[in-house]
Amino acid sequence: MKRLILSLLVLASAFTVKAQTADEVIAKHIEAIGGAENWKKVNSMKMEGVLQVQGAEVNVVVTVLHGKGMRQDISVMGMTGYEIVTPTEGWDFMPFQGQTEPEAKTAEELAEAQDNLDAQGELIDYAAKGHKVELIGKEDVEGTECFKLKVTKKGGSISTLFFDPKTYYIVQSKSTQKANGQEMEVTTSFSNYEKLPEGIVVAKSLTLPFGEMNMSKITVNGPVEESFFKK
Repeated sequence: MKRLILSLLVLASAFTVKAQTADEVIAKHIEAIGGAENWKKVNSMKMEGVLQVQGAEVNVVVTVLHGKGMRQDISVMGMTGYEIVTPTEGWDFMPFQGQTEPEAKTAEELAEAQDNLDAQGELIDYAAKGHKVELIGKEDVEGTECFKLKVTKKGGSISTLFFDPKTYYIVQSKSTQKANGQEMEVTTSFSNYEKLPEGIVVAKSLTLPFGEMNMSKITVNGPVEESFFKK
């Protein structure tokens, strides 16, 4: 009898592990955010929001033309800076950090930044895009045991994503980023998910280490010219 019980426990454990593969979590996540079919129709996305930092308002506009360009415009203290990425080049211009003219990204910076050219999301057809994923267990995030997925992108950047097991939304991400020549781990929390008219579901509130950002407007498949991604 003990041997039978042990065998059944092993069998049950095997089914549990099988049900918690990375692809299982990703499939449920994609279904929860509108389905792959709707996301594959996204050719461009423009997100406009306000970041609250120590009482100051920072206006942020992120525009992505799928596979062709990404531009992030940041306005604060009467100055506007930007980050631009294309399949071949990239620039940073942050006057509020002392820059007086645009600086070209290094080869390493460009390779990592080019992963942001994806308007459809890194988990849609992730293998075909050259990304690798690994389910590395569960971890508590504000009282919820979340699935923990490690994503190694084609460009070399690595992030850890945390999925709520009830909604399969991403509630938090952790990534290592470089700032002023130093590496630092950045934790971002996602909330206020909303379904857009296009059928896709996106998070409209992001909590960052230095402030909270709320999206005021998201435009999907609006007109975006490639010339917009010039320094």
